[in-house]
Amino acid sequence: MNSNTIGSNSTKNELLPKVKNTIAIASGKGGVGKSTVAVNLAVALAKAGASVGLLDADIYGPSIPLMLGINERPKIYKSAETMKMLPLENFGIKIMSIGFLVDNTAPVIWRGPMASGALKQFVTDVDWDELDYLIFDMPPGTGDIQLTLCQTIPLTGAVIVTTPQKVSLSDARKALNMFTRVNVPLLGVVENMSYFIAPDTGNVYDIFGTGGGEKLASETSTPFLGKIPIDPRIRVGGDKGIPIVFDLPDSNEAKIISQIAKNLAEQVNIRNINSSSNPKIEIILGDGD
Repeated sequence: MNSNTIGSNSTKNELLPKVKNTIAIASGKGGVGKSTVAVNLAVALAKAGASVGLLDADIYGPSIPLMLGINERPKIYKSAETMKMLPLENFGIKIMSIGFLVDNTAPVIWRGPMASGALKQFVTDVDWDELDYLIFDMPPGTGDIQLTLCQTIPLTGAVIVTTPQKVSLSDARKALNMFTRVNVPLLGVVENMSYFIAPDTGNVYDIFGTGGGEKLASETSTPFLGKIPIDPRIRVGGDKGIPIVFDLPDSNEAKIISQIAKNLAEQVNIRNINSSSNPKIEIILGDGD
């Protein structure tokens, strides 16, 4: 694919005129904790003072409703000129997911164009209002959803989530190369499940290997945003619908994720300042609570 297939910036910017930055959280394969990273980064950015939206772009396997403890349906706003859905809110962020609109036990059996159409509607038919960041939790892979987003949405950039092992890194590299080919800036790499600290001894175990995410970032000249360790409390937070950065803000893991969120914000600011085609919008994050 060449850059001629990508919509113009002016056309794409009309879709989200009140959103300053749009960020895709992506991975080449499933099972690397991409949604966990997206949820916790969104909440961390909100806790630091930013206005944040989170769009669950994983049409076939939406997990955001469970991970944010929401079991409601969005309301509809009607006026003489338009009719839009209002995103649901929790933990200081605005949220939209296909999971709010279908039964949580029903599979979404749609062909690619239908899924891509649903993603477009979540952008054009949802009243996101003013946001500093709109984060897209992407499905794994490099298929229709990813291409639809790249071609129609004014993406500020993408973050690639990987684990240290070779099979994950191989697929993460494919996702990274896809964004490069469609001219989406790479904001950074996050290495999830990076290591495990035994609670009884304090020993560190590199269960999935070590250094893979940093190596990938170095080889592709992409910023390395940080490492998130394996910790059962991160998983528990997702299962009970209370992200660890909100539930246990003083934990080491929450502090690591909050620092990654700040690193991401810095890369967004650098990208905007250096860009000749986008307004120079700098967002200053506080220390949160």
